[in-house]
Amino acid sequence: MNVLLTNDDGIHAKGLWAMESVLSRQHDVSVIAPDKERSAVAHSITLATPLRLNRVRTNGGWGYAVSGTPADCVKLAVNEVLQTRPDLVISGINPGANVGINLNYSGTVSAAKEAALMGIPAIAISQDRLSNHEYGLAAEFVGLLITRVMEKTLPSGTFLNVNIPACPLDEIEGVRITRQGISRLTEAFHKRTDPRNQTYYWQGMETQVFEHEPDTDGAALCQKCISITPVQCDMTDYRAMEHLKTWDIGLR
Repeated sequence: MNVLLTNDDGIHAKGLWAMESVLSRQHDVSVIAPDKERSAVAHSITLATPLRLNRVRTNGGWGYAVSGTPADCVKLAVNEVLQTRPDLVISGINPGANVGINLNYSGTVSAAKEAALMGIPAIAISQDRLSNHEYGLAAEFVGLLITRVMEKTLPSGTFLNVNIPACPLDEIEGVRITRQGISRLTEAFHKRTDPRNQTYYWQGMETQVFEHEPDTDGAALCQKCISITPVQCDMTDYRAMEHLKTWDIGLR
């Protein structure tokens, strides 16, 4: 199987190459990722500047570094770089969970979404932070999961968002199929003054508080379960659509 690997942490990220090390045992793997960290760029694409592509060797393997966003990497890989269209796109392994409202900001998630928009099965994979940043468990789990994905297939326009808890294998409580939570981060802006007496701000955030419902992604992660959330590209709110049809908003 032809697998495209990308991420939002950059071509040198350890999680990316942990994934490559596992998948390359059985699959033809191509690595095309941003040339530097592009976290929290969401689904942005590069239009105002040219994209540059360089083949680099890092972490024991070869890959292509792109001067753009995760979504750029997928677009460029499929349309220009790869000779064979990938059977599957995997984005990650991201160091830190991508659950709840983080899905709206995550470059990791958006790379998988871009693949789904192009009709390619895709998985975004993140691991809650461990002090030693070991990614073996997450990589091995995805190696098993992709077999099921290719056997069972995903609905058109749907990809999987997978989160691995920060604990050893023997402490994991299982796998849950979850929904995206809507819990927010407690956000703060730190106001400071530079040497020229100009005000500037650093955005910070506090620990995310998750819902108690066990079927949400964040709750599953907190309970040491692997979370798998199917995410669809179609953002239409169909319930609201029917409600809007009852409104009298026609022109007269």
